[in-house]
Amino acid sequence: MSKPLQCRRCLISSCLNQFLEKGMFGESENLVLFPVQWTFVQVRHKSGGGFRPKKKIYHRVHELDKAIDLKKKPALILQLKSMIQSQKHGRVLLRDLEKHVGFVQKWNLMAAIEKYPSIFHVGGGNREPPFAMLTEKAQKIADEEGEAIESMEPILVNNLRKLLMMSVDCRVPLEKVEFIQSAMGLPHDFKSNLIPKYPDFFSLKVVNGKVHLVLENWDSSLAITAREDKLAREGVLENRKKVRITKDGNFLGPNAFRVSFPPGFRPNASYLEEFEKWQKMEFPSPYLNARRFDVADPKARKRVVALLHELLSLTMEKRVTCAQLDAFHSEYLLPSRLILCLIKHQGIFYITNKGARGTVFLKEGYDGSNLIEKCPLLLFQERFVALCGRREVNVCNEMQSSNVIS
Repeated sequence: MSKPLQCRRCLISSCLNQFLEKGMFGESENLVLFPVQWTFVQVRHKSGGGFRPKKKIYHRVHELDKAIDLKKKPALILQLKSMIQSQKHGRVLLRDLEKHVGFVQKWNLMAAIEKYPSIFHVGGGNREPPFAMLTEKAQKIADEEGEAIESMEPILVNNLRKLLMMSVDCRVPLEKVEFIQSAMGLPHDFKSNLIPKYPDFFSLKVVNGKVHLVLENWDSSLAITAREDKLAREGVLENRKKVRITKDGNFLGPNAFRVSFPPGFRPNASYLEEFEKWQKMEFPSPYLNARRFDVADPKARKRVVALLHELLSLTMEKRVTCAQLDAFHSEYLLPSRLILCLIKHQGIFYITNKGARGTVFLKEGYDGSNLIEKCPLLLFQERFVALCGRREVNVCNEMQSSNVIS
């Protein structure tokens, strides 16, 4: 294990133990965390009799861990597709792969070219150096990417505006927007093509020596969170009936969040009673300026949960890396111990150290390992990757028509 990865896991483990000792299970219990497994162990010591301590183990959410693994090969295929399309003649010389991606990644791409002949065709020989290009069928689907990108534009513009509206000064450093551009689905040339196209919405200004993306006009119609929009579509906001919280922690109310507790977590009656109070508690909108609220106020703390929920909702796959989320501390006045906030609300968010980077998921965005709502760009990517015959990729037309984000 590399030193940076090991240090990160140790830091996360330390934070988790601090939180668990103070806030989740009470002071009378000793808790241990195994960092590599990310397994929570609750140990209750008996007061006498020499009995073995009783343990409760809280495992990973394996379905969401699997979602990370399922993206590895599609990401490789899409990377190679983009590389081929960026070349002048729509083909890349195999000898140049190392120049584009480095020595190690070159072999991964070579293996993908060999493994998926339905997508990549290898040509050359004799006096012509070997090259890789898209097959005729793959090229036909790749030509549809422009239509997907065009349909994404209004979604991206609105998401960028909402991102800026939630910040305390209605501006975000451009370098931070570029840091999350892949998660939001922004094109690589959004700075030169997308931003100048909408001068009524955006501008680029230098503030304190840094280029910032600045919101030009506030639109109250956009100050509605994805959570509120979903509740309105489900008719929950108009439902005035008294409803008790269910054993899974869900509650039908205008201030409630959809939760999904991890496997093995069995809340008792007192926990559900306190959680119901939290679900019913009103809180300010994440689109109101964070400077107006006291960070110690419980309502302000619930607002932070709503803000994190909304930030994840603005991404294509309802997830970001821990580093990407951590980069926006000053713009949204996020809590200094952000990871503890995420773990405390483990029914809403899930943090995994699967893969090279830690990732934060919005749980309600997934059904098992599958993303529920897919934007046009993701639907195109799934259709392209499906040419390799991977059964994990869902390309059912009915699912696509019902899951497209309008």
